[in-house]
Amino acid sequence: MSDSSGDGRDTPSDDSESWQDRADRALGRLVDASAAERILISFAALGLSVVVGALIVIVSGWVATCDSPFVALAGVGSFCYDPISVYRVMLVGAVWPPYNFAITLKETTLLLFTGLSVAVAFRAGMFNIGTQGQLLLGALGTALSVLWVAPFVPVSVLGGLLLIAIGLLVGALIGGLWGALPGALKAYADANEVITTIMLNFVATGIAFTLVSEVFKDPQSQTVQTRSIPAFAQLQAVFFDSTVFSTFALVGALALVGGVYWMLNGTSFGFDLRTSGVQPDAAEYGGVDSKRMMVSSMTVSGALAGLGGAVYVLMVASRWQTGIPSLGFDGITVSILAGNNPLGVIPAALLFGALKTGSLAIEFQLAVPKELVGVLRGLIILFIAMPEFFRMVGARLGLGDERRTVAADGGETGRANDGGSETDETTDGTTVGDEGGDER
Repeated sequence: MSDSSGDGRDTPSDDSESWQDRADRALGRLVDASAAERILISFAALGLSVVVGALIVIVSGWVATCDSPFVALAGVGSFCYDPISVYRVMLVGAVWPPYNFAITLKETTLLLFTGLSVAVAFRAGMFNIGTQGQLLLGALGTALSVLWVAPFVPVSVLGGLLLIAIGLLVGALIGGLWGALPGALKAYADANEVITTIMLNFVATGIAFTLVSEVFKDPQSQTVQTRSIPAFAQLQAVFFDSTVFSTFALVGALALVGGVYWMLNGTSFGFDLRTSGVQPDAAEYGGVDSKRMMVSSMTVSGALAGLGGAVYVLMVASRWQTGIPSLGFDGITVSILAGNNPLGVIPAALLFGALKTGSLAIEFQLAVPKELVGVLRGLIILFIAMPEFFRMVGARLGLGDERRTVAADGGETGRANDGGSETDETTDGTTVGDEGGDER
Protein backbone atom coordinates (compact mmCIF):
# COMPACT_ATOMS: atom_id res chain seq x y z
CA MET A 1 0.00 0.00 0.00
CA SER A 2 1.32 3.43 -0.85
CA ASP A 3 0.45 6.92 0.26
CA SER A 4 0.75 9.98 -1.92
CA SER A 5 2.87 12.64 -0.23
CA GLY A 6 2.89 16.35 -0.87
CA ASP A 7 5.71 16.13 -3.39
CA GLY A 8 3.74 13.91 -5.75
CA ARG A 9 5.68 10.76 -4.98
CA ASP A 10 4.36 7.52 -3.57
CA THR A 11 5.93 6.59 -0.27
CA PRO A 12 5.73 3.10 1.18
CA SER A 13 3.71 2.42 4.28
CA ASP A 14 5.36 1.59 7.57
CA ASP A 15 4.75 -2.13 6.98
CA SER A 16 6.70 -2.20 3.73
CA GLU A 17 9.36 0.32 4.76
CA SER A 18 12.87 -1.09 4.57
CA TRP A 19 15.41 -0.88 7.37
CA GLN A 20 17.44 1.58 5.31
CA ASP A 21 14.43 3.90 4.98
CA ARG A 22 13.88 3.72 8.72
CA ALA A 23 17.54 4.43 9.38
CA ASP A 24 17.51 7.40 6.99
CA ARG A 25 14.38 8.79 8.63
CA ALA A 26 15.91 8.40 12.11
CA LEU A 27 19.12 10.10 11.02
CA GLY A 28 17.09 12.86 9.40
CA ARG A 29 15.19 13.47 12.63
CA LEU A 30 18.51 13.57 14.48
CA VAL A 31 19.92 16.09 12.01
CA ASP A 32 16.86 18.33 12.46
CA ALA A 33 16.94 18.10 16.27
CA SER A 34 16.98 21.42 18.09
CA ALA A 35 19.67 22.37 20.61
CA ALA A 36 17.34 21.54 23.52
CA GLU A 37 16.53 18.13 22.04
CA ARG A 38 20.22 17.37 21.55
CA ILE A 39 20.94 18.26 25.18
CA LEU A 40 18.13 15.98 26.34
CA ILE A 41 19.47 13.18 24.13
CA SER A 42 22.92 13.62 25.68
CA PHE A 43 21.55 13.42 29.23
CA ALA A 44 19.49 10.36 28.31
CA ALA A 45 22.59 8.74 26.83
CA LEU A 46 24.54 9.58 29.99
CA GLY A 47 21.87 7.97 32.17
CA LEU A 48 21.77 4.89 29.98
CA SER A 49 25.55 4.55 30.11
CA VAL A 50 25.43 4.65 33.91
CA VAL A 51 22.78 1.92 34.01
CA VAL A 52 24.68 -0.31 31.59
CA GLY A 53 27.93 0.34 33.45
CA ALA A 54 26.31 -0.58 36.76
CA LEU A 55 25.12 -3.88 35.31
CA ILE A 56 28.63 -4.59 34.05
CA VAL A 57 30.06 -3.82 37.49
CA ILE A 58 27.55 -6.16 39.15
CA VAL A 59 28.24 -9.01 36.74
CA SER A 60 32.00 -8.49 37.04
CA GLY A 61 31.72 -8.52 40.83
CA TRP A 62 29.73 -11.74 40.69
CA VAL A 63 32.34 -13.47 38.52
CA ALA A 64 35.34 -12.17 40.44
CA THR A 65 36.64 -13.55 43.73
CA CYS A 66 37.45 -11.34 46.70
CA ASP A 67 38.03 -11.56 50.45
CA SER A 68 35.35 -9.09 51.51
CA PRO A 69 32.38 -8.88 49.12
CA PHE A 70 30.04 -5.93 49.57
CA VAL A 71 27.00 -8.23 49.47
CA ALA A 72 26.34 -11.97 49.42
CA LEU A 73 23.02 -13.47 48.38
CA ALA A 74 22.02 -17.01 49.27
CA GLY A 75 21.80 -19.17 46.18
CA VAL A 76 23.30 -16.47 44.00
CA GLY A 77 26.77 -15.88 45.31
CA SER A 78 28.93 -12.97 46.40
CA PHE A 79 29.28 -9.62 44.64
CA CYS A 80 32.71 -8.05 45.03
CA TYR A 81 32.07 -4.61 43.55
CA ASP A 82 29.50 -2.04 44.60
CA PRO A 83 28.38 -0.01 41.54
CA ILE A 84 27.08 2.83 43.74
CA SER A 85 30.47 3.18 45.44
CA VAL A 86 32.24 3.03 42.08
CA TYR A 87 30.26 5.90 40.60
CA ARG A 88 30.37 7.89 43.85
CA VAL A 89 34.16 7.69 43.97
CA MET A 90 34.38 8.57 40.27
CA LEU A 91 32.23 11.66 40.79
CA VAL A 92 33.77 12.88 44.04
CA GLY A 93 37.30 11.90 43.08
CA ALA A 94 37.24 14.26 40.12
CA VAL A 95 36.95 17.31 42.40
CA TRP A 96 38.19 16.27 45.85
CA PRO A 97 40.74 16.54 47.33
CA PRO A 98 41.83 19.84 45.71
CA TYR A 99 44.83 18.19 44.07
CA ASN A 100 42.43 15.94 42.12
CA PHE A 101 40.49 19.00 41.01
CA ALA A 102 43.76 20.52 39.79
CA ILE A 103 44.40 17.37 37.72
CA THR A 104 40.89 17.61 36.27
CA LEU A 105 41.48 21.23 35.27
CA LYS A 106 44.88 20.31 33.85
CA GLU A 107 43.35 17.64 31.62
CA THR A 108 40.56 20.03 30.65
CA THR A 109 43.01 22.77 29.69
CA LEU A 110 45.13 20.54 27.48
CA LEU A 111 42.08 18.95 25.85
CA LEU A 112 40.68 22.38 25.00
CA PHE A 113 43.62 22.88 22.64
CA THR A 114 43.49 19.48 20.99
CA GLY A 115 39.69 19.46 20.84
CA LEU A 116 39.71 22.84 19.11
CA SER A 117 42.40 21.58 16.74
CA VAL A 118 40.31 18.65 15.57
CA ALA A 119 37.10 20.71 15.47
CA VAL A 120 38.58 23.33 13.13
CA ALA A 121 39.78 20.67 10.70
CA PHE A 122 36.47 18.80 10.81
CA ARG A 123 34.52 22.00 10.16
CA ALA A 124 36.59 22.45 7.01
CA GLY A 125 35.80 18.91 5.87
CA MET A 126 39.30 17.68 6.75
CA PHE A 127 39.92 14.74 9.10
CA ASN A 128 42.98 15.63 11.12
CA ILE A 129 44.07 12.42 12.83
CA GLY A 130 47.59 13.80 13.20
CA THR A 131 46.98 16.11 16.15
CA GLN A 132 49.23 13.99 18.37
CA GLY A 133 52.21 14.37 16.04
CA GLN A 134 51.63 18.12 15.73
CA LEU A 135 51.46 18.38 19.52
CA LEU A 136 54.68 16.37 19.97
CA LEU A 137 56.70 18.55 17.61
CA GLY A 138 55.15 21.72 19.00
CA ALA A 139 56.17 20.64 22.49
CA LEU A 140 59.72 19.91 21.33
CA GLY A 141 59.99 23.27 19.58
CA THR A 142 58.79 25.03 22.73
CA ALA A 143 61.29 23.27 24.99
CA LEU A 144 64.25 23.89 22.69
CA SER A 145 63.40 27.53 21.92
CA VAL A 146 63.01 28.40 25.61
CA LEU A 147 66.27 26.65 26.47
CA TRP A 148 68.12 28.50 23.68
CA VAL A 149 66.79 31.97 24.53
CA ALA A 150 66.84 31.65 28.34
CA PRO A 151 70.57 32.52 28.78
CA PHE A 152 69.98 35.89 27.08
CA VAL A 153 66.92 36.85 29.15
CA PRO A 154 67.07 38.34 32.67
CA VAL A 155 65.68 36.24 35.48
CA SER A 156 62.58 38.30 36.17
CA VAL A 157 58.85 38.33 35.66
CA LEU A 158 59.29 40.23 32.40
CA GLY A 159 61.91 37.73 31.23
CA GLY A 160 59.60 34.84 32.12
CA LEU A 161 56.72 36.37 30.17
CA LEU A 162 59.02 36.81 27.17
CA LEU A 163 60.15 33.18 27.30
CA ILE A 164 56.56 31.95 27.67
CA ALA A 165 55.49 34.04 24.68
CA ILE A 166 58.39 32.70 22.60
CA GLY A 167 57.60 29.12 23.61
CA LEU A 168 53.92 29.48 22.68
CA LEU A 169 54.77 31.14 19.37
CA VAL A 170 57.31 28.50 18.35
CA GLY A 171 55.02 25.67 19.41
CA ALA A 172 52.16 27.07 17.32
CA LEU A 173 54.45 27.72 14.36
CA ILE A 174 55.94 24.21 14.26
CA GLY A 175 52.56 22.56 14.85
CA GLY A 176 51.06 24.66 12.07
CA LEU A 177 53.81 23.79 9.61
CA TRP A 178 53.47 20.08 10.39
CA GLY A 179 49.71 20.35 9.96
CA ALA A 180 50.08 22.20 6.66
CA LEU A 181 52.00 19.26 5.19
CA PRO A 182 49.04 16.81 4.95
CA GLY A 183 46.86 19.73 3.89
CA ALA A 184 49.16 20.44 0.94
CA LEU A 185 49.34 16.73 0.07
CA LYS A 186 45.54 16.61 0.02
CA ALA A 187 45.19 19.79 -2.02
CA TYR A 188 47.88 19.26 -4.63
CA ALA A 189 48.44 15.49 -4.70
CA ASP A 190 44.94 14.27 -3.76
CA ALA A 191 46.44 12.23 -0.91
CA ASN A 192 43.90 11.08 1.68
CA GLU A 193 44.48 13.20 4.78
CA VAL A 194 43.43 10.39 7.13
CA ILE A 195 46.25 8.19 5.86
CA THR A 196 48.86 10.96 5.69
CA THR A 197 48.11 12.35 9.15
CA ILE A 198 48.25 8.89 10.73
CA MET A 199 51.58 8.20 9.02
CA LEU A 200 52.95 11.62 10.00
CA ASN A 201 52.21 10.82 13.64
CA PHE A 202 54.82 8.06 13.47
CA VAL A 203 57.21 10.30 11.55
CA ALA A 204 56.85 13.08 14.14
CA THR A 205 57.46 10.63 16.98
CA GLY A 206 60.57 9.28 15.27
CA ILE A 207 61.95 12.75 14.49
CA ALA A 208 61.42 14.01 18.04
CA PHE A 209 62.88 10.89 19.64
CA THR A 210 65.96 10.92 17.39
CA LEU A 211 66.66 14.63 17.86
CA VAL A 212 66.40 14.42 21.63
CA SER A 213 68.27 11.14 22.07
CA GLU A 214 71.10 12.06 19.69
CA VAL A 215 71.42 15.86 19.96
CA PHE A 216 69.41 17.55 22.71
CA LYS A 217 69.37 14.90 25.46
CA ASP A 218 69.79 15.96 29.07
CA PRO A 219 73.26 14.65 29.97
CA GLN A 220 72.23 14.26 33.61
CA SER A 221 69.36 11.87 32.82
CA GLN A 222 69.17 8.28 31.64
CA THR A 223 65.79 8.81 30.00
CA VAL A 224 65.22 10.45 26.63
CA GLN A 225 64.36 14.01 27.57
CA THR A 226 65.64 17.55 27.18
CA ARG A 227 66.99 19.68 29.99
CA SER A 228 64.38 21.37 32.15
CA ILE A 229 63.37 24.89 31.20
CA PRO A 230 64.02 27.61 33.82
CA ALA A 231 61.49 27.81 36.64
CA PHE A 232 60.69 31.47 35.91
CA ALA A 233 59.67 30.49 32.37
CA GLN A 234 57.04 27.99 33.55
CA LEU A 235 53.34 28.70 33.94
CA GLN A 236 52.83 29.05 37.67
CA ALA A 237 49.93 27.87 39.81
CA VAL A 238 47.68 30.57 41.28
CA PHE A 239 44.79 29.14 43.27
CA PHE A 240 46.13 25.60 43.66
CA ASP A 241 49.22 24.37 45.44
CA SER A 242 49.99 22.21 42.46
CA THR A 243 52.75 21.83 39.93
CA VAL A 244 50.48 20.38 37.24
CA PHE A 245 47.96 23.16 36.61
CA SER A 246 48.08 26.90 36.01
CA THR A 247 44.98 29.07 35.99
CA PHE A 248 46.69 31.31 33.44
CA ALA A 249 46.72 28.42 30.97
CA LEU A 250 43.03 27.69 31.51
CA VAL A 251 42.07 31.34 31.04
CA GLY A 252 44.15 31.49 27.89
CA ALA A 253 42.55 28.32 26.56
CA LEU A 254 39.06 29.69 27.21
CA ALA A 255 39.98 32.94 25.46
CA LEU A 256 41.24 30.87 22.53
CA VAL A 257 37.88 29.08 22.38
CA GLY A 258 36.17 32.44 22.05
CA GLY A 259 38.64 33.52 19.40
CA VAL A 260 38.15 30.38 17.33
CA TYR A 261 34.37 30.71 17.61
CA TRP A 262 34.57 34.31 16.41
CA MET A 263 36.91 33.32 13.58
CA LEU A 264 34.53 30.64 12.35
CA ASN A 265 31.36 32.72 12.66
CA GLY A 266 32.45 36.34 12.31
CA THR A 267 35.12 36.45 9.61
CA SER A 268 35.19 35.85 5.88
CA PHE A 269 37.92 33.23 6.40
CA GLY A 270 35.67 31.33 8.78
CA PHE A 271 32.76 31.62 6.36
CA ASP A 272 34.87 30.16 3.55
CA LEU A 273 36.16 27.43 5.85
CA ARG A 274 32.69 26.36 6.99
CA THR A 275 31.22 26.56 3.51
CA SER A 276 33.99 24.46 2.03
CA GLY A 277 33.41 21.89 4.76
CA VAL A 278 29.64 21.67 4.25
CA GLN A 279 29.33 22.11 0.47
CA PRO A 280 32.75 22.12 -1.23
CA ASP A 281 31.28 22.23 -4.74
CA ALA A 282 29.05 25.17 -3.89
CA ALA A 283 31.97 26.94 -2.18
CA GLU A 284 34.14 26.46 -5.26
CA TYR A 285 31.32 27.80 -7.42
CA GLY A 286 31.11 30.84 -5.13
CA GLY A 287 34.79 31.69 -5.58
CA VAL A 288 36.42 29.91 -2.63
CA ASP A 289 39.88 28.54 -3.39
CA SER A 290 39.37 25.01 -2.09
CA LYS A 291 43.06 24.07 -2.30
CA ARG A 292 44.13 27.11 -0.32
CA MET A 293 41.39 26.41 2.22
CA MET A 294 42.59 22.82 2.69
CA VAL A 295 46.09 23.99 3.51
CA SER A 296 44.91 26.93 5.63
CA SER A 297 42.50 24.90 7.73
CA MET A 298 45.07 22.21 8.45
CA THR A 299 47.64 24.89 9.30
CA VAL A 300 45.30 26.47 11.85
CA SER A 301 44.44 23.02 13.20
CA GLY A 302 48.11 22.10 13.57
CA ALA A 303 48.91 25.43 15.23
CA LEU A 304 46.24 24.80 17.87
CA ALA A 305 47.68 21.35 18.52
CA GLY A 306 51.17 22.85 18.73
CA LEU A 307 49.89 25.31 21.32
CA GLY A 308 48.64 22.34 23.33
CA GLY A 309 52.12 20.85 23.23
CA ALA A 310 53.63 24.17 24.27
CA VAL A 311 51.30 24.42 27.27
CA TYR A 312 52.13 20.84 28.22
CA VAL A 313 55.83 21.75 28.41
CA LEU A 314 55.34 25.14 30.09
CA MET A 315 52.75 23.98 32.62
CA VAL A 316 53.16 20.25 33.27
CA ALA A 317 56.44 18.63 32.24
CA SER A 318 58.88 21.61 32.12
CA ARG A 319 60.75 19.71 29.38
CA TRP A 320 60.19 17.48 26.35
CA GLN A 321 60.22 13.82 27.28
CA THR A 322 59.06 10.52 25.91
CA GLY A 323 55.71 9.26 27.07
CA ILE A 324 53.67 12.40 26.41
CA PRO A 325 50.01 11.39 26.92
CA SER A 326 47.82 10.76 23.88
CA LEU A 327 46.17 14.16 24.16
CA GLY A 328 45.85 14.45 20.39
CA PHE A 329 43.81 11.28 20.06
CA ASP A 330 41.69 12.27 23.06
CA GLY A 331 41.02 15.55 21.27
CA ILE A 332 39.24 13.62 18.51
CA THR A 333 36.79 12.25 21.07
CA VAL A 334 36.34 15.68 22.63
CA SER A 335 35.57 17.22 19.24
CA ILE A 336 32.99 14.54 18.44
CA LEU A 337 31.40 15.00 21.87
CA ALA A 338 31.21 18.73 21.13
CA GLY A 339 29.72 18.23 17.69
CA ASN A 340 32.75 20.13 16.28
CA ASN A 341 31.40 23.28 17.91
CA PRO A 342 34.17 25.37 19.57
CA LEU A 343 31.89 26.36 22.45
CA GLY A 344 30.87 22.73 22.92
CA VAL A 345 34.53 21.79 23.34
CA ILE A 346 34.47 23.38 26.83
CA PRO A 347 31.96 21.02 28.51
CA ALA A 348 33.27 18.08 26.46
CA ALA A 349 36.84 18.66 27.63
CA LEU A 350 35.67 19.14 31.22
CA LEU A 351 33.70 15.89 31.12
CA PHE A 352 36.63 13.99 29.64
CA GLY A 353 39.06 15.47 32.18
CA ALA A 354 36.73 14.66 35.08
CA LEU A 355 36.32 11.08 33.88
CA LYS A 356 40.07 10.58 33.65
CA THR A 357 40.68 11.94 37.15
CA GLY A 358 37.70 10.08 38.63
CA SER A 359 38.95 6.86 37.07
CA LEU A 360 42.31 7.31 38.80
CA ALA A 361 40.50 7.84 42.09
CA ILE A 362 38.65 4.54 41.65
CA GLU A 363 41.91 2.68 41.07
CA PHE A 364 43.45 4.16 44.24
CA GLN A 365 40.46 3.90 46.58
CA LEU A 366 38.62 0.74 45.49
CA ALA A 367 39.82 -2.75 44.69
CA VAL A 368 38.42 -2.51 41.19
CA PRO A 369 40.56 -3.61 38.22
CA LYS A 370 41.74 -0.73 36.07
CA GLU A 371 40.44 -2.56 33.00
CA LEU A 372 36.91 -2.40 34.41
CA VAL A 373 37.39 1.28 35.22
CA GLY A 374 38.44 1.87 31.62
CA VAL A 375 35.30 0.11 30.41
CA LEU A 376 33.08 2.36 32.54
CA ARG A 377 34.79 5.51 31.31
CA GLY A 378 34.62 4.33 27.73
CA LEU A 379 30.92 3.53 28.03
CA ILE A 380 30.10 7.05 29.20
CA ILE A 381 32.08 8.62 26.37
CA LEU A 382 30.69 6.21 23.78
CA PHE A 383 27.05 6.66 24.75
CA ILE A 384 27.31 10.45 24.79
CA ALA A 385 29.32 10.67 21.57
CA MET A 386 27.31 8.28 19.41
CA PRO A 387 24.17 10.44 18.96
CA GLU A 388 26.31 13.37 17.80
CA PHE A 389 28.37 11.07 15.63
CA PHE A 390 25.28 9.73 13.87
CA ARG A 391 24.01 13.28 13.54
CA MET A 392 27.24 14.20 11.75
CA VAL A 393 26.81 11.17 9.49
CA GLY A 394 23.25 12.18 8.66
CA ALA A 395 24.33 15.73 7.88
CA ARG A 396 27.08 14.43 5.60
CA LEU A 397 24.52 12.30 3.76
CA GLY A 398 22.25 15.30 3.29
CA LEU A 399 19.42 13.88 5.39
CA GLY A 400 16.91 15.99 7.27
CA ASP A 401 14.02 18.16 6.15
CA GLU A 402 16.17 21.31 6.03
CA ARG A 403 18.84 19.81 3.75
CA ARG A 404 16.82 18.53 0.80
CA THR A 405 16.52 21.61 -1.40
CA VAL A 406 18.57 21.13 -4.53
CA ALA A 407 20.69 24.11 -5.47
CA ALA A 408 20.98 25.43 -8.96
CA ASP A 409 24.47 23.98 -9.34
CA GLY A 410 23.29 20.49 -8.50
CA GLY A 411 24.53 20.44 -4.90
CA GLU A 412 22.28 20.17 -1.89
CA THR A 413 21.71 23.08 0.43
CA GLY A 414 19.38 23.62 3.33
CA ARG A 415 16.73 26.30 3.02
CA ALA A 416 15.07 27.36 6.21
CA ASN A 417 11.43 28.35 6.01
CA ASP A 418 11.97 31.76 7.50
CA GLY A 419 10.72 34.01 4.79
CA GLY A 420 13.25 33.38 2.12
CA SER A 421 16.72 33.48 3.65
CA GLU A 422 18.87 30.62 2.40
CA THR A 423 21.20 28.85 4.76
CA ASP A 424 23.70 26.04 4.62
CA GLU A 425 23.51 23.99 7.79
CA THR A 426 26.77 22.79 9.26
CA THR A 427 27.35 19.64 11.25
CA ASP A 428 26.97 21.44 14.59
CA GLY A 429 23.63 23.04 13.83
CA THR A 430 24.91 26.53 13.02
CA THR A 431 24.19 28.07 9.66
CA VAL A 432 26.09 29.90 6.99
CA GLY A 433 24.53 31.63 4.11
CA ASP A 434 23.13 34.75 2.51
CA GLU A 435 20.91 36.63 4.95
CA GLY A 436 20.33 39.88 3.22
CA GLY A 437 23.89 40.45 2.06
CA ASP A 438 27.17 38.94 0.98
CA GLU A 439 28.89 37.70 4.13
CA ARG A 440 32.10 37.10 2.27
